[in-house]
Amino acid sequence: MAVTAEQVKELRAKTGAGIMDCKKALAEANGDVDKAIEILRKKGMATAQKKVGRETKEGLVEAYIHPGSRLGVLVEINCETDFVARTDDFKQLAKNIAMQIAAANPLVVRREDLSPEVVEHELEIYRTQARNEGKPDHIVERIAEGRLQKFYQEAVLLEQPYIRETDKTVKDILNEAIAKLGENIVIRRFVRFQLGE
Repeated sequence: MAVTAEQVKELRAKTGAGIMDCKKALAEANGDVDKAIEILRKKGMATAQKKVGRETKEGLVEAYIHPGSRLGVLVEINCETDFVARTDDFKQLAKNIAMQIAAANPLVVRREDLSPEVVEHELEIYRTQARNEGKPDHIVERIAEGRLQKFYQEAVLLEQPYIRETDKTVKDILNEAIAKLGENIVIRRFVRFQLGE
């Protein structure tokens, strides 16, 4: 099936991918734009995974102050080059991540940042809850593990549903940025200030 310039233009507008990538994806998807988007996302994620180990020493610190000045966030986001750190796409990503932190109040960036004591404490709470609900002992641990996964989705920034597109996680948004900008990007650390806390 022949791919039209209009289809390529539409796909580029939706994904930000290169012209040749859009043409190939549309040809593979027989002109179906939604399928082509999915193909590009899969290729982008594969590309993003290859870049994950690369060193990130550039980047920026983004500040977000919520209207009313009662809540503020500082977040450090790193990339490989100063060139990418100065792009509008990178700055917008940093701003969106800062707003995510302000809105969703994560405890840590990644799961590994949680201390084993915190994880065990949460598990013990969930085990006790399950027992108090009268659940049989042989499934208490499974219930506790399931509730721990829910805790991770609330407490870990990368695992939270993204506030602007709740069907994606923050990690998905980060991977899309890595694929688009062509560099490894890391959310290094953040601090969230709330008046009175």
